[in-house]
Amino acid sequence: MSVRRLAEVQPDSFAFSKANAVVAKNWIGKYPKGRQQSAVIPLLMIAQEQEGWVTRPAIEQVSKMLDMPLIRVLEVATFYTQFQLKPVGTRAHVQVCGTTPCMLRGAEALMDVCREKIHPEQFHTNADGTLSWEEVECAGACVNAPMIMIFKDTYEDLTPERLAEIIDAFEAGKGASVKTGTQLKDRYTSEPEGERTTLLDEAALSKSGGAKAKSGAAKNGAAKEPAIPPSKASKPKTHAAETDASVKSPSPKKATGKQEDATSVPPLPLNKKRANETLDDAGAPGRQRKGKPGGPAPKSAYKSPELLKGEPIGADAKKTRAAAKAPLAEAKPTLDSPNRPVGIKKPAKPDDLKLISGVGPKFETILNGLGIYKFEQVASWQKRQREWVDGYLNFSGRIERDDWVKQAKALAKGGEAEYIRVFGKKPR
Repeated sequence: MSVRRLAEVQPDSFAFSKANAVVAKNWIGKYPKGRQQSAVIPLLMIAQEQEGWVTRPAIEQVSKMLDMPLIRVLEVATFYTQFQLKPVGTRAHVQVCGTTPCMLRGAEALMDVCREKIHPEQFHTNADGTLSWEEVECAGACVNAPMIMIFKDTYEDLTPERLAEIIDAFEAGKGASVKTGTQLKDRYTSEPEGERTTLLDEAALSKSGGAKAKSGAAKNGAAKEPAIPPSKASKPKTHAAETDASVKSPSPKKATGKQEDATSVPPLPLNKKRANETLDDAGAPGRQRKGKPGGPAPKSAYKSPELLKGEPIGADAKKTRAAAKAPLAEAKPTLDSPNRPVGIKKPAKPDDLKLISGVGPKFETILNGLGIYKFEQVASWQKRQREWVDGYLNFSGRIERDDWVKQAKALAKGGEAEYIRVFGKKPR
């Protein structure tokens, strides 16, 4: 479960539209006087549907409308994952259930699809700002795991291939055409896959089946069962003394000694020698197990596969395997490589590359030394160029993880304002 915090960049104000203000007022009116705070969830949801996400000014407005402490409204907004605390995809925000049943049924593979098709990290929109994703706690459809939720609809019994199709449909603006609920053709809701395996004899369970059975017994001349009062209909039929209504305890008849001996289990023979031992003698280590006290532990007949092959096991084996699997250190890319990004002469006004998350003063100096001064240059890098720079900086995948290209595209397109629109926060 990720930590849910409000977005760093917030709008200056919030107000419900005229139509939504009427809806909000109606919701508040549904609760008795003095209980209007119960409308906090509907009001926050209305604010989210209006703005696309729950802003801090919206939370403050709801707090004022309900005369409710701000911290309590914040608690509600940050607890439920149905409330988005920063801008999400305009066409779909995919919430992947990551709780145990879904995880056992392949939720991790669904997240890989989201990482590939939307963004490597949660809560980041794709390049067009139309899609985003996050992992959430139980979304309440364990029987049809794995599943996702997009806005208010669930999509269940998913495979990675089916999720990819769903994401493509939403990206194309055709999300309304996607079937909700289970994605299996032979399943309607949550009945067993394939066919039923339990409660197969419906006739014996249903009222009509029972009536037919009774009528059949009557025709065969079977004795009628005595009517059972409704108050005792659920009582089990048993002859146990504890539940038999005919038994009136305590019994006035007392058993004789011979009768008790006949029905009792005979006691174990008394070992007077053992009974007279002191506690120290009885608890001595030598009496706990067969064999001499303090002797060597018996050798196990089990031999691990490693020992049978003559391979080392234990900590030394781990070191040996780690050394065998450790990749060889890759050589630093050469400056004359064709994969090196094309550099330019230092312009009169170079861009502040440090606005890209992941680029500090040291890396900016190195990039400038390679002739990289403008956001447009970073935004144009292809995969082979990103890999070259990554290797040259010895940064091991950081460019992809921080998505330098997307950051640079936003900064090159509209500076800080465009960056805030895309990422929901200020650069750096």
